[in-house]
Amino acid sequence: MYVAVKGGERAILNSYRMLDDYRRGDRKVPELSLEQIRGQMPLAVSRVMAEGSLYDPQLAALAIKQAAGDLIEAVFLLRAYRTTLSRYGYTQPIDTGCMRLHRRISSTFKDVPGGQILGPTYDYTQRLLDFSLEAQREADALPPGGEALNSAMPRVTDLLAQDELIDAEPVPEGDPEPFDLTRQPLDFPATRAARLQNLARADEGFLLSMGYSTQRGYGNTHPFAAEIRYGALEVEMHIEELGFSVAVGEIEVTECQMVSQFAGTADDGPKFTRGYGLTFGYGERKAMSMALVDRALKASDLGERADSPANDHEFVLYHSDNVEASGFVQHLKLPHYVDFQSNLELLRRLRAERGAPDAAHNKLMDEAVSP
Repeated sequence: MYVAVKGGERAILNSYRMLDDYRRGDRKVPELSLEQIRGQMPLAVSRVMAEGSLYDPQLAALAIKQAAGDLIEAVFLLRAYRTTLSRYGYTQPIDTGCMRLHRRISSTFKDVPGGQILGPTYDYTQRLLDFSLEAQREADALPPGGEALNSAMPRVTDLLAQDELIDAEPVPEGDPEPFDLTRQPLDFPATRAARLQNLARADEGFLLSMGYSTQRGYGNTHPFAAEIRYGALEVEMHIEELGFSVAVGEIEVTECQMVSQFAGTADDGPKFTRGYGLTFGYGERKAMSMALVDRALKASDLGERADSPANDHEFVLYHSDNVEASGFVQHLKLPHYVDFQSNLELLRRLRAERGAPDAAHNKLMDEAVSP
């Protein structure tokens, strides 16, 4: 039970002012602009857009600034704003095979058709602090132009599918409208469409932990990163009045396709199975973790043992949302005076049956917990 807190309006307003002052920091230092956040903190912007379920780098930068760099709070702000927006329609499915690539690697084929494209990555850095950045060293600018990348590089999983070495993922009969997690409640057993939507905006740290658990033995798959892609895609919307689709914008996404071994069934021979991850912006760790968890959640569908935490649909999907998790944890800061008093009285009655503390001690306890 909660109780109303009276007389706190002035304190709350002062708290707002103190928060603004805390967020602004030293007035001698120039204020951080949204353009700086967008341009120089792109990975943070990508994460907030992905978990906030809204692709808008400018709004994500604003949320990061308002949240003083607390990315989960920024996700909360962006997700809340998203709910106020009108919905005009649905865009056409994107084809990641036509991605304008910035990066594309495969750990399954050295000479993958189209080649390995390293792009911007921390993979080969030494993880040593670069103190030259402290002196505001300017990075060397890339030369203009450069070699154009082939945007139609074949996907590794498509190559495996040609030889029927990987499980097929055909469009369902009748091509029904996909499940919409923002308008329909999550139910169990969850369809794969619902699972993927949930994982796409799930907390990166939670998915990382779940994906890691499958590699440590709390799962029964041995994954390979068939392909990881990062690049830009046009988004199209079908206009009924025109009778055709038009491009309405461009987004950056990261896609990961994991492949795992599978013993097969009596009706179907052994094949690779896939786990899939797709996230807004540049977020390889999130996409890889999503793909690992997606594959783990398919265990029961494939007739495998499903006794690990990452195989449990309800455990994974309900606990992956950092907005809900943050709200439920932080509600503990609200007044619970009545609840605690009732527990305290119950505890005293139980202890009285075994020999109660003296009255003076009870009085000190009452004074300590009084609001």
